[in-house]
Amino acid sequence: MAFQSFKLFALELDGPDNTVYSSGEMITGVVVLELNREIKVRAMRVLGRGVATAHWLENRSVGVNTVYNDYTSKTTYFRKRRHLIRDNGELTVLPAGRHEYPFSFQLPEETLVTSFEGKHGSIRYWVKVKLHRPWATVKKIKKEFTVIEPIDINTPSLLASQAGTKEKMARIWYRNCGQVSITAKIDRKGYTPGEVIPVFAEFDNSTSRSVMPKAFITQTQTFIARGTMKQKRAVVATLCGDIVGANRRETWHGRAIKIPPVGPSILQCRIIKVEYMLRVCVDVPGTSKLSLELPLVMGTIPLHPFGSRTSSVSSQYSVNMEWLRMAIPEQPEPPPDYSSVVTDEEAVQNSTAGQPEEDLSGVLQRSLMAYVQEFRLRPPPVYSEVDPNPQPINMRPRCMTY
Repeated sequence: MAFQSFKLFALELDGPDNTVYSSGEMITGVVVLELNREIKVRAMRVLGRGVATAHWLENRSVGVNTVYNDYTSKTTYFRKRRHLIRDNGELTVLPAGRHEYPFSFQLPEETLVTSFEGKHGSIRYWVKVKLHRPWATVKKIKKEFTVIEPIDINTPSLLASQAGTKEKMARIWYRNCGQVSITAKIDRKGYTPGEVIPVFAEFDNSTSRSVMPKAFITQTQTFIARGTMKQKRAVVATLCGDIVGANRRETWHGRAIKIPPVGPSILQCRIIKVEYMLRVCVDVPGTSKLSLELPLVMGTIPLHPFGSRTSSVSSQYSVNMEWLRMAIPEQPEPPPDYSSVVTDEEAVQNSTAGQPEEDLSGVLQRSLMAYVQEFRLRPPPVYSEVDPNPQPINMRPRCMTY
């Protein structure tokens, strides 16, 4: 009989279903009740929550028994409550028909963390309504919403170029084969999904064997609970160069690697982090790999081409732009396994420190829609110091009065 009383019990948030929020914004909506007959209500509340949770299980054998360790951690970012029907000790009678209860609450002004779904944890935001009636179970409705905390790559730290050099002596069966070295540079640290990263690199192969230079964009998800760390790694984009022969040198003048639609970096959460790295590697047959790492930050606000001429645009246009003429394939080759990217030493360290779980799929479990700000207007024409309409030489100059 109780279920026949409700024709509709719904929670509706204002705006489209794909609305994205950030810190300080208002969440508004309405709770709708359509009743077939009169009911009595003790209270109705709407709750707002934002919680990050990390969780996984590990097992080990103790004799003939298996012992399970539960690793769980939780961080609450906001907690709001609104009384739509307050419990004042008396029952509220709602007649048959339609009833609407609007509500609103503000997200905290301090920086929130971007929504995230992973294998060992999540960052979720939701609104829940609880309807309390006498002698009946509590009716609940829950609706999640997405929070994207903006990351503006037009900041000095993210506009700074990233560069490095690494070298090693290649050995095969305790015999030195020569030295191989990598020098690599990218124009900046911050990028947004869909952009192309021009990679400038030099590979010096002083060994007696040919080597294969490669570049990868890797994503590392880190989950922390009870002082223990769990990691999930994936390769999200790859770039293969040409074989460098023995005692030869190869140079990349801005080889292009395109960033796929991935979620933004998460760096401010205490228990969940999402980080990106550009790895420039050299695969030497018969010995371990040489790998150079350059950190990346995936932002949500793209580079403004006319926002900072001195720091970003001038450096961007001063480099060799040969990579612009390179065609990006519509269907790129699938990314390689993560194990083929790291060196043997790193693989040993990763297996002993934190025991990270390697995911070789190259994609997220449930990819988060990357929120990228679009330019609504066409940019102004390129600045030129050459007057396109020069004054005729035989024209008499006008007298200027000061």
